[in-house]
Amino acid sequence: MDSTFYRKIGLLVAIAVFLAACTEDKIKGARQVFTEDDVAVEEARGVEILYSDSAILRVRVTGPILHNYLERDDPRQEFPSGVKIEFMQSDLTVRSTLTAKNAIRKQEKGTITARDSVVMTTLKQERLETEELIWDEKTAKVFTEKFVKVTKPGEVIYGYGLEADQDFSYWKIKVPKGRIKVGQLNNIIE
Repeated sequence: MDSTFYRKIGLLVAIAVFLAACTEDKIKGARQVFTEDDVAVEEARGVEILYSDSAILRVRVTGPILHNYLERDDPRQEFPSGVKIEFMQSDLTVRSTLTAKNAIRKQEKGTITARDSVVMTTLKQERLETEELIWDEKTAKVFTEKFVKVTKPGEVIYGYGLEADQDFSYWKIKVPKGRIKVGQLNNIIE
């Protein structure tokens, strides 16, 4: 066999190795199209999460958008477009409602931290306003260390820090700063 034949064989082997290398690079590239970061977030729309005790609905959490972060170090669910939490009585009437512009649910800790324009209202016409409120799912309590304003029929109470039952049947401001009767409020404004 002459040297031309061996050159042709060598050239064919070189081309085959080159093509195999190109194909392997393409396969590696295709595997990297979806990284762990790309699939670490799930999005849901029109979300409703229900909590029950002994087959009785106790809490309903709703939001227009939910981002479910699947990170190992910090798994969480975020409500970036607002959240509404309704605390129910056994007859399914809403006892209190908490709303906020956004919230983060830490499933492992069993907490929802509501932030930005947080408002909680009750059947007794009480209204809590603050910038951050944490609901502990396990203890059925809400709390904050931030400034709070509680409006009740006939008076407004404000201060820093609050602890309350989730239905707001019992609550206390940790560091009260003032109490104003509604009639006095009108005199202050004038």
